[in-house]
Amino acid sequence: MANERAEQYQGKITGFVTITCLIAAIGGCMFGYDVGVAGGVTSTDDFLREFFPNVYGKRRNAHENNYCKFNDQGLAAFNSSLYIAGLVATLVASPITRKYGRRVSIICAGIFFLVGAAVNAGSMNLPMLLLGRIMLGFGVGFESQAVPVYLSEVSPAHMRGALSILFQLATTLGIFSANMISYVTQKLSPWGWRLALGSAAFPALLMSLGGYFLPETPNSLIQRGLTERGRHVLEKLRGTRNVNAEFQDMIDASLLANSIKHPFRDILQKRHRPQLVMAVLMPMFQILTGVNCILFYAPVMFLTMGFGENSLLYSGVLLGVVLVLSTFVSIGLVDKLGRRPLLLSGGLQMITCQIIVSMILGMKLGYNQELSKGYSIMLVIFFSLFVLGYGWSWGPLGYTVPSEIFPLAIRSAGQSITVAVNLLFTFLVAQAFLYLLCALKFGIFLLFASCVFVMTIFVYFLLPETKGVPIEEMSLIWTNHWFWKKILPEN
Repeated sequence: MANERAEQYQGKITGFVTITCLIAAIGGCMFGYDVGVAGGVTSTDDFLREFFPNVYGKRRNAHENNYCKFNDQGLAAFNSSLYIAGLVATLVASPITRKYGRRVSIICAGIFFLVGAAVNAGSMNLPMLLLGRIMLGFGVGFESQAVPVYLSEVSPAHMRGALSILFQLATTLGIFSANMISYVTQKLSPWGWRLALGSAAFPALLMSLGGYFLPETPNSLIQRGLTERGRHVLEKLRGTRNVNAEFQDMIDASLLANSIKHPFRDILQKRHRPQLVMAVLMPMFQILTGVNCILFYAPVMFLTMGFGENSLLYSGVLLGVVLVLSTFVSIGLVDKLGRRPLLLSGGLQMITCQIIVSMILGMKLGYNQELSKGYSIMLVIFFSLFVLGYGWSWGPLGYTVPSEIFPLAIRSAGQSITVAVNLLFTFLVAQAFLYLLCALKFGIFLLFASCVFVMTIFVYFLLPETKGVPIEEMSLIWTNHWFWKKILPEN
């Protein structure tokens, strides 16, 4: 009966749903800006001299090992503290998102981002700097919990992939903006880094105010007993009053959701095993591509490879533009080709690029040498191709797939697990990357390539296609899958 109702869904892409999704996606812009600006300021002399004098001294030492110039756990903690704070925050955000709605969590995220930006801009010592990053991390936890779910719930089924990817598009635009602002402000000595960190307050303010005017999702309203209001919002989102089929599916899902009092306990049951596996492995694999290290340590790596003070320009403009353009490719293709083809093709491209980068560095970058211009250009090309492959595959779909596969009853819990795993592995990789770069040298990219190989095999055999499947009927894809139907209970 549910499957027959799915074929009766009505609606189109309305101006209302488009504006709603754009406002919600600002959260991704904040996340991207905080990732990008950390890499930008940590490659500037004024910032390093103020907070990390040991790193500043090693950077000026011409005889220091190329791979170890920035190996400092304090510097790594500046980057990674955001993610461990986000991990804690998303566990708090899950019950808030379930009980009070997605919109409340989006507003909370904006406020945390605003406070964190202000503290960072005014930092006088390292503890104050880390406090600001922790506040930003709380914002990341709340927005990563609420925004992907919000986008997937307000989007019509046939366009859910493209609209959900707006979160990743906003993230890439945030990274690009951060790199551009960092490049400009590095010339404003000695306070340019303060302007770069404080500029995060502008999108944070937009997010807080925009969240106030956003409508709550119909799924959340119906789940909280506001049935008529939920139907009214659904009609506005779909641009038609003929929403009976989709509305009935939401009511059925809400009745089941409200019968479950402990979603984190319920998600561990065997009938949710496929979704739980995806909630853990998809975000873990997304981070183990190594892309976060490449993005927020790109200026450091380009300095390591001999690009000099223009490293911010190269990494910011080139990688930022490539990431934005590749996300547009994903938006255009995800609801036509599906999720699996993009993940598989992106994985193969990333493996190839990382192996080639490792070979170039292994053969041509010595202890304290600089790469020749020709090999430097080759590295830039293959880094860009790697980011291109990530940008149309695991970048957006690492968020989209987990956000759309959970039934309403455990959706907030599932998203919380997804975000927590993502932030945990981001923290671990960010904290360890500079040490591993020093210890493994060019081998770090072979390590990431092997991870991408494993996750590409995983997608090929174990991830079913979700293209065009209504969000409240996603459980059907597991019962029809060759492997997962053997895992699920018979009833």
